[in-house]
Amino acid sequence: MLTEPLTRACDGMAGQAELGERENVRVLVADDERLLADTVAEGLRRLSMAVDVCYDGVGALERVGVNRYDVAVLDRDMPGHTGDEVCRSITDSQVGTRVLLLTAAAGIRDRVEGLGLGADDYLTKPFAFAELVARVQALGRRSTPALPPVLAQDGLALDVGRHVATRDGRPLALSPKEFAVLHVLLRADGQVVSAEELLEQAWDEFADPFTNAVRVTVMTLRKKLGDPAIIHTVPKAGYRIGGTA
Repeated sequence: MLTEPLTRACDGMAGQAELGERENVRVLVADDERLLADTVAEGLRRLSMAVDVCYDGVGALERVGVNRYDVAVLDRDMPGHTGDEVCRSITDSQVGTRVLLLTAAAGIRDRVEGLGLGADDYLTKPFAFAELVARVQALGRRSTPALPPVLAQDGLALDVGRHVATRDGRPLALSPKEFAVLHVLLRADGQVVSAEELLEQAWDEFADPFTNAVRVTVMTLRKKLGDPAIIHTVPKAGYRIGGTA
């Protein structure tokens, strides 16, 4: 059941710094309580995370078989295939996805059993949304190589922990999606990132592969970053930050 505090927490996500850092993380949320799953997903998206949602174990297995997730948030009692079965499949595949199991069972034996399946963390319902966010962020950091807290290049600085971007000391007012795209480009450290890779890492499964969302977002980023241009288009390849056009 979705608790009222959880709903209020999600409604206020964008302005609550105490909920922790915002990161470019791709998450799968799988829970047959649709309202809970959708509300959690929306709250995580407000923190610049790319989130896919499904409501049963069959859908969860399909998605983890196709997409690479940093974190999977799984309800243990889903129909079709249980969260335990999905967790075991992820663990066996060794893709590096971190698993957070959700359950109404709060006993020590239940927690031990869940962690024994290969889950990385365990959270009982009802839960505080702030705690869920903190756990997802912690697991997301463990699923990828460690990066410096501030990514910087050519006068551009991205403070991931504080969700602050500046260029030559000038604050940049970026949307969550613009921040996520800039994060992906800076993490590439000057390497070319294709439009498909940006869609994979900064959007969710519903992003149309033929959409112009990447081009439009890069265009608005360039305007906000100002001159001289720092995001360059590499014909037939993608985008990169730094160097010459």
